[in-house]
Amino acid sequence: MAATRALTIPDVYERFVKGKKTDESEWDYTTIPQNATALKEKYHLNFGKKFIPEDKKEMNDLFNAGLEMLVTTGFYNVDLKKVMHLTEEEVWEGIRKTPTKLILGEGRDIARFYPRHGNSPVKPIIQGGPTGSPISEDVFVQVMQSYAQEGIIDDLVNGVMTTIEGHPAKTKTPYEIRATMAELRATKEARIRAGRPGLGV
Repeated sequence: MAATRALTIPDVYERFVKGKKTDESEWDYTTIPQNATALKEKYHLNFGKKFIPEDKKEMNDLFNAGLEMLVTTGFYNVDLKKVMHLTEEEVWEGIRKTPTKLILGEGRDIARFYPRHGNSPVKPIIQGGPTGSPISEDVFVQVMQSYAQEGIIDDLVNGVMTTIEGHPAKTKTPYEIRATMAELRATKEARIRAGRPGLGV
């Protein structure tokens, strides 16, 4: 039976608050490895030198193992140090409600993301950028521009500004917020300089 409604952010938060208290090291070094090993044995997962399974049974076994891993193991919140669980029905409901397409950007720089399957004729979307890497504020625009001006890039992923006006962009300080706003302005400028103002980020 399907879940009556999708989980909201408050729902998720409440489940974490009421979840089991677990040490992060126990989660990383005991819970995850033990559960993964048990499911690998249960579903007889052994792909040898193959990176991606091609046999339909192997693919189904891998999916079912992943689904069971998610339901039995849950999610870990490093701030609360607690575990939240979903039911299998809630996972399937989430899959059913997953968007089938995503559109980023605008104008001639628009990028349309569609599901792709094996040997798909649909061209893959290429995302370019420093992807969360630390970048000095004095070269931030130039680094982002170097990616934006590459014609094969369909979508941009920005880096992280390490300082703002010489101050470290330290987490949980006003400088973190100012640096984030500066990143947005610098990324916009980089796209304009590259002649691709509508490129999605």
